[in-house]
Order: sequence, then structure tokens, then C-alpha cells
Amino acid sequence: MTDSTPAEGAPAPVTFITGGSSGIGAESVRRLLGLGHRVAATGRSAAKLAALADAAATAGAGERLLTFQGEAADWAHVSEAVAETVRVFGRLDHAVANAGYSADAHVETGDPEKWRGMVLTNVLGPALLVRAALPALKESQGRIVLVGSVAGFKNTPGNLYSMTKFAVTGLAENVRMLTTGYGVGTTLLAPGRVLTPFWDERPGGAAAAGPMISAEQVADTLVWAIDQPRGVDVNTLVVRPIGQAN
Repeated sequence: MTDSTPAEGAPAPVTFITGGSSGIGAESVRRLLGLGHRVAATGRSAAKLAALADAAATAGAGERLLTFQGEAADWAHVSEAVAETVRVFGRLDHAVANAGYSADAHVETGDPEKWRGMVLTNVLGPALLVRAALPALKESQGRIVLVGSVAGFKNTPGNLYSMTKFAVTGLAENVRMLTTGYGVGTTLLAPGRVLTPFWDERPGGAAAAGPMISAEQVADTLVWAIDQPRGVDVNTLVVRPIGQAN
């Protein structure tokens, strides 16, 4: 992995991350703060965001973290949070659409009342972040990272969550074609099975699912992607644990 620590005298990069209060998002926030970056994190849980902020303050990075409670699929929330980030930090270098979840997502046996929020968060959310962040990213010649999933390449029977991640896979190429002419990079980061709270409510939990990679390992990949030199656009990164066949 390249060294993402800001050069002496250079302004610290600014990254905006949705779903930053737990799992891959929270680990990415911690990793970037540790490298000297400035970070804005959104999330639905005020308690988790407060814990993230407390940990940053304990580590001496409290002034480099902004947190915003709200929904990734709410345009007013996303646009206002991005605008406030640019106002406070003066720029935006990276926008990471990480928020997403699965909710009883089997099209034959699942609960349709739980699907709307999942589809909006997983599909509309990334598009809203691109819309809100692109003006600032054009100025900084920055990068967009859309966190998809191996499920966006490999179907499983009746899996509506998989459909939402196929949409993110398509959005990433759509956005890349748009933004490359502006000098803005776009990366789809598609993890396989990751040991996060995602598995807490699934039958058998993580222990029944098979081999896992850690949120820290996915964060390493994300940092590598945004740390590529200007002019290099890494477009698709699929990261599985050894032993995951699908």
C-alpha cells in the first residue's frame, strides 16, 4: 500500500464517508484519521457517531472529524452535510458511498415492508452522494469510491440485496464515464464476506457464513484506492477472503 500520510506543508486531504459509524465505514474513518486526513462521517446512529467522535478526540484527532446524523437516502441531509464539510474544511478530495444494508431481502419469503429503506439506501444513496460531492471534487480533481459487493457480480436465488449491489456496479461505470472527463476518478470497491455487524441478524451469524476478511483489510484497500497518483484511475476492486468460492 502506498503512503497516504499528507506531505509536510500540504493541506490534509478531506474525505466524506456515508455509513461511517460502524463496520467498514468506521474502520475507514479511523484509518484515515490515523494517517492525518480530515474526515466527515455520516450515520443513522447518534450513539455510534458519538463513540466515533470520542475515540477520535482521545487519539488527538477530534478537530479533524465531523459527524452528521441522518439518512444516506435523504437528499437534504446529504447535500447539507457535504456543503458543511466543504465550508469547515475548505475542500473535498474523496467521497465514499459506503452506507448500505440487507433487510429480509428474499423476494419469495422476505418482508416487503422492509425493502423500501434498503433499496433507497443502497441504490439512491450513492447517487445522491455523487450529485452532492461532484462540484467540490471537480475543483480538487478528487475521487469517488462506491462500496458495492461481490453480490453485485454473483447472484444468489431471490436475493433482492444482490439486485441493489448490481445497481451500484452499474452506477460505478456510469459515473466513471461521466467524471473521467472532469479529472475525477471513480472506484467500485466490491468486498466479499466481511466480518461486520452485517451478519448479526442472519441465520447462524458470521460463524455459519464461511471465511471472512476484516473491515480493517477492506479499509486498507479503500485507502490504497484513494491514494493513487493523479492521472491513475483504478476502477474495480473485488476483494474476497481466501476460501470464498462465489
